[in-house]
Amino acid sequence: MEASSCALGSYGIRLMKNTRLIARLDVKGKNLIKGVHLEGLRIIGDPQEFARRYYEQGADELLYMDIVASLYGRSNLTEIVRRTAHDVFVPMTVGGGVRSIEDVTALLRAGADKVAINTAAVRRPELISEVSRRFGSQCMVLSIEAKRQGQGHWEVYTDCGRERSGVDAIEWARKGTAMGAGEILITSIDMEGTRKGFDLELTRAIASAVNVPVIASGGFGQVSDLQQAVDAGADAVAVADALHYQRTTLSELRNGARSLGIDVRQV
Repeated sequence: MEASSCALGSYGIRLMKNTRLIARLDVKGKNLIKGVHLEGLRIIGDPQEFARRYYEQGADELLYMDIVASLYGRSNLTEIVRRTAHDVFVPMTVGGGVRSIEDVTALLRAGADKVAINTAAVRRPELISEVSRRFGSQCMVLSIEAKRQGQGHWEVYTDCGRERSGVDAIEWARKGTAMGAGEILITSIDMEGTRKGFDLELTRAIASAVNVPVIASGGFGQVSDLQQAVDAGADAVAVADALHYQRTTLSELRNGARSLGIDVRQV
């Protein structure tokens, strides 16, 4: 994918580019699910059906996350990704339970374009470099689930927001990109599922700390939240709740973004 490799100039300065609108699909077993603060999960439906809907609405990318894979030491996403790749033709980023080069290889062969790694990278940071060297930095997305621990400080959580790591999120973003991560997916545990908007302070802190694209995730409620996330430095936004419950569509988000002066892909 060229999204990450083309996002930077020769000196690590962000170039003007379209803001990506990403549909996030959290998966548990064979079901699409949704919760609040990554807890209280509710079954929504068949992830493949929702993925097709979002593709038809003009999603720039799909983000698949197996939210219990790290907890149970396995991932069910390979077959879901393979089925989705048959009739969805936008980039797919896939995460959850990715622990090795072999896991990455299997997901890419199934149709993923990028992999998002959180827990395994925290436990063994060398995995970031291994994936980056083997498949390119544009393939390696560092997924950070962060929870506020005081003013200007967020801690990285692993295992889908269940376990504290003791790692500072901003420092981890710096270290991860230095080791080869080509993109950061930052999910605010505090805001996730609340419909109250993204954690703008967190987004701004991450975007200021790294020179790779940043995806803001967790908390989207209305189209003005897109503007605030972009102003905070986000290169893309991931939306789940509002799409799953049909409070909006990607077409409406795209039109709303244009009305706010945000550059988005023409569909």
